[in-house]
Amino acid sequence: MRIEYEEQRSGPLPLEGIKVVEYGVFHAGPGAGAILGDLGAEVIKIEAPVGDGIRFWKKVAGLDMSGPNDNSVTFEVSNRNKKNICLDIKTDAGREILHRLVKEADVFMSNLRKPTRTNLGVDYAAISAVNPKIIYSSVSGYGQEGPMQNIGAFDPLGQACSGMMFTSGSDLPAPIQIGILDQATAISLSHAILTALLARERQGISQEVHVSLYGSSLWLQHINLMLANTLKINPCVSSNRAQHSPLRNVFCCGDGEWVMCTHHPEEKYWAAFCKVMGTEELLTDPEYTDEQGRPLKPEVLNSRFDTIFATRPRDEWMSDFMAAQLMFAPIQRIMDVENDPQALENDYVRPAEYPGFGKMNVPGYPIYFSKCQPGIQKRAAHKGEQTDDIMTELGYDADTIEILKKDGVIE
Repeated sequence: MRIEYEEQRSGPLPLEGIKVVEYGVFHAGPGAGAILGDLGAEVIKIEAPVGDGIRFWKKVAGLDMSGPNDNSVTFEVSNRNKKNICLDIKTDAGREILHRLVKEADVFMSNLRKPTRTNLGVDYAAISAVNPKIIYSSVSGYGQEGPMQNIGAFDPLGQACSGMMFTSGSDLPAPIQIGILDQATAISLSHAILTALLARERQGISQEVHVSLYGSSLWLQHINLMLANTLKINPCVSSNRAQHSPLRNVFCCGDGEWVMCTHHPEEKYWAAFCKVMGTEELLTDPEYTDEQGRPLKPEVLNSRFDTIFATRPRDEWMSDFMAAQLMFAPIQRIMDVENDPQALENDYVRPAEYPGFGKMNVPGYPIYFSKCQPGIQKRAAHKGEQTDDIMTELGYDADTIEILKKDGVIE
């Protein structure tokens, strides 16, 4: 069940000793539990007998997300590192088990709708009554208040109401695939939980924290929202490369691969760029370089540079640009990242033996710690895989566990 990395690293996990109880579905909430598990927290996922719907989410349009274990690969993403107890909390016995788990926990997380949490007895009032010191965390589609507070949502709906679908500048709404906002919301929730844990330690207060898809999308677009609110402009304009400076543009190289550059201030980099491109004569031509040393007439220049870029493959161009300290990057497809030396050397992906998948490069924890070693610890559990172990730790004997199984309280 544990992940075996090709190169094991020593060091403690920063959240060792923190216990999280999760009663959530799909990704925006459970994704936060997975992140806390990367950091070493003990995360116990309570899964209803019907099963988390993300286990069965295998098709999106023509995309098949089925994994080798017959679950969706997205279930693995959302539920890595966790223990799993299959529990019916609608029963009296199930609620008693839930309360025993909550009494020992530091954090409780749910992303069910507010009325559902209240009806099931997993709202903030009910959970904090069992454990007043607990950090209660929840996720909604649109926030705790307002006319849409009780409406369910998925990633694309949060993108829709936040303006995110128009960030490309297109006249038609374009969803960003796949699960980008769900993951941003999971990161927001993990941030909120860690902050609340610190406040509890430093200030002695326990509290509820809440994030939403809508709020996380607006946070992700903080710059766009600030520009829109202060200057009353639409910052999400179409990216017409002919109108952009050659120092902030994309170019297709001779092998059909693309590069992107972004340089500010332009006068600092224009001469070095022209030198690499073999066009130093542009620097003394007032038609193409202004008095401050910035490029002019981008449409004409970009057309000229398109022709020059087409004469050499991307790797050769990148080598020269890096030697000149110019800020270029290869435009990669997501499938290119797995074997990208820059990703591998920074542990953004790590070679590992992943149970059920075999040898693969797994996503790493993208934050560097000099003395701690976070990262994926173990694969996602099967439904009820740790039920017996968890029940035993809670003080239930073998006979009682069997009775509860027969009664359908646990699996």
